[in-house]
Amino acid sequence: MLKEAATAVRLRAYAPYSRFKVGAALRSTSGSIHVGCNVENVAYPEGTCAEAGAIAAMIAAGDTRIAELHVIADSPTPVPPCGGCRQKIAEFADPDVKVVLHTTDGASRTLTVAELLPGLFTAAHMART
Repeated sequence: MLKEAATAVRLRAYAPYSRFKVGAALRSTSGSIHVGCNVENVAYPEGTCAEAGAIAAMIAAGDTRIAELHVIADSPTPVPPCGGCRQKIAEFADPDVKVVLHTTDGASRTLTVAELLPGLFTAAHMART
């Protein structure tokens, strides 16, 4: 279900400059599905990643925790989220949450949030001693 949702929303991506369309779909802990696609802007790098869009949709809907995330792109190998999106994902997901990366050709790779982002920056790093 999540792969299909990510595949469908990928087709709506706005990527006139890179032509690299990405779709993301997540299931929140409430069971709701939230999707996002990349949206480019001529003033690089002011675009929005698919993962960030799905997270924003989740928050806008009133959910706050990711239970599972799928990302798809037309790439020779499964494309992991960028560094910024890895941090965003980790903000709303437990370390053992699965992130499934897909290609449009059917290849996939499953990682946990902890595997995607070792050395996670957390609010604890901001605590003063």
